[in-house]
Amino acid sequence: MHRTTRIKITELNPHLMCVLCGGYFIDATTIIECLHSFCKMCIVRYLETSKYCPICDVQVHKTKPLLNIRSDKTLQDIVYKLVPGLFKNEMKRRRDFYAAHPSVDATNGSNEDRGEVADEDKRIITDDEIISLSIEFFDQNRYLQCPAAMTVMHLRKFLRSKMDIPNTYQVEVMYEDEPLKDYYTLMDIAYIYTWRRNGPLPLKYRVRPNCKKMKLSPTQPEAPNSTGRSGPESDFASDKASSPAGVPSTSSSLPSPSTPAQSPHPQFTPSAPNNQNGAPSLTPLAQSRPYPFSIKSRKMSVNGSSASSG
Repeated sequence: MHRTTRIKITELNPHLMCVLCGGYFIDATTIIECLHSFCKMCIVRYLETSKYCPICDVQVHKTKPLLNIRSDKTLQDIVYKLVPGLFKNEMKRRRDFYAAHPSVDATNGSNEDRGEVADEDKRIITDDEIISLSIEFFDQNRYLQCPAAMTVMHLRKFLRSKMDIPNTYQVEVMYEDEPLKDYYTLMDIAYIYTWRRNGPLPLKYRVRPNCKKMKLSPTQPEAPNSTGRSGPESDFASDKASSPAGVPSTSSSLPSPSTPAQSPHPQFTPSAPNNQNGAPSLTPLAQSRPYPFSIKSRKMSVNGSSASSG
């Protein structure tokens, strides 16, 4: 079974920090001979008096070591995205420096060198940032504002509570046609799918019956039908009795190849809106029935921000 482990930023610090200054990389620069990285200012100052790598002591260059160092933009972007507030603080520090030293010529530098790049231009997202998103159910959209650290699991719980969806149905959140993992945060989704802030983060969700896993036990004798029940219920009781202790049984009766499979819950498929309010409806595969739970429109709050159905 796939298991995800969250690691702390402190466990990554050895890969994100400069050994010369002891801080996180700023303008990360890598020696091409050994691929060790440092802050640009730190390694430039160091190589003024030495021609060897501070970590592995390999010779950088015989006469001009500055020729064998390169700016590492990818590493710097990783550091900015992993360390909360680092990019914003660094941009502010640069703006303050040039404001305090107007005689310093910064016209030849980039906007980032002058500290004039905003978080959204650099695509840096912080945990405390508020993200606008749209959550779509067929032809209905709902717009929310949620913290970037909010997970898909919390979003599913919100939808289940808001729409009064019973536990016999599962809620699945998707980006386009791809289901999202429960442990994904909105920040993760924005980075993975390159959200550009040119509109709400477009998410979708669907509601469908829970599917029980079938378990085969050919050597297990059938339990006597003392209650007079037959079919899926008696098979379920038999499997439940033979399940190991502490492990919930999720088995159901196995239909034969010659007979159509039957589910204890009605199967639903999406259909076009069929009422004046444009509310989506789900229609059973075999016959038309009303939606087994009501879709209510009410105002709720997600982490302190109000959200209303559209």
